Amino acid sequence: MKPTPAPTPGPADPLLRINDLSVDFRLESSTVHAVRGVSLEVDAGETLAVVGESGSGKTATALSVLRLNPAPPCVYSGGEILFDGHDLLALSEKELGRIRGHDIAMVFQDPMTSLHPLQRVGSQVAEVLRHHQGLSRSEAREAAVAALDEVGIPDPERRYRQYPHELSGGLRQRVMIATALVARPRVLIADEPTTALDVTVQRQILDLLVELRQRHGMAVVLITHDLGVVAETADRVAVMNRGRVVETGDVLDVFAHPADDYTRRLLDATPRLEPA
Repeated sequence: MKPTPAPTPGPADPLLRINDLSVDFRLESSTVHAVRGVSLEVDAGETLAVVGESGSGKTATALSVLRLNPAPPCVYSGGEILFDGHDLLALSEKELGRIRGHDIAMVFQDPMTSLHPLQRVGSQVAEVLRHHQGLSRSEAREAAVAALDEVGIPDPERRYRQYPHELSGGLRQRVMIATALVARPRVLIADEPTTALDVTVQRQILDLLVELRQRHGMAVVLITHDLGVVAETADRVAVMNRGRVVETGDVLDVFAHPADDYTRRLLDATPRLEPA
């Protein structure tokens, strides 16, 4: 008997859907319920911001999409993550490896620890193309230089040959974005992509993400605790607290009329420049 093919998403279906996801970290003496029944969805060309304080479950949820939480101790104890009609939690490691970096890519918080310190940055970008698209070394190098140029890195030919420690924090983050986007993913997950950067570089990186999203029509899931970033870059927002989504909706609606007390307290805690 032939296996039943996975259902094909309809035109109205979201590109990525998380249904009732639960994630536990089972330690020797206790179990931490990091994510509790989270449901989210994002459409092509849309930016969904997931916001909440540290420990609210934002990053654990984001890493779950590509099953990047360390296992053990991580256990996916419930729910499903649907992409193109397939449950990513049910795929084999080999099947998921075809999606990681190709259809769904991720930009991590700290590029200095995410980039290999002993490899030239350009070769790390090119490696994605050689793995997913089978390009030759020279073809991958040419495409990687073009990707570095696209994300606004000056003199990309020279930067290609440099190591991560030779670049500034802003340039390293741009390399991370180039690595994530070089294979033209349909979903980009950006986990606190501006946390370690100064205000001016933060603005440049956020503008770059918006521009690239519009240019390539990809969906963006932006993980952040910065409500100012959410207001300027996202279409919809999901507010997380203690592993649960407490509120979700259009950014302007949620910020103007928060329905949950936790959301109101987050907004009240935002610094404002107002006259005394």
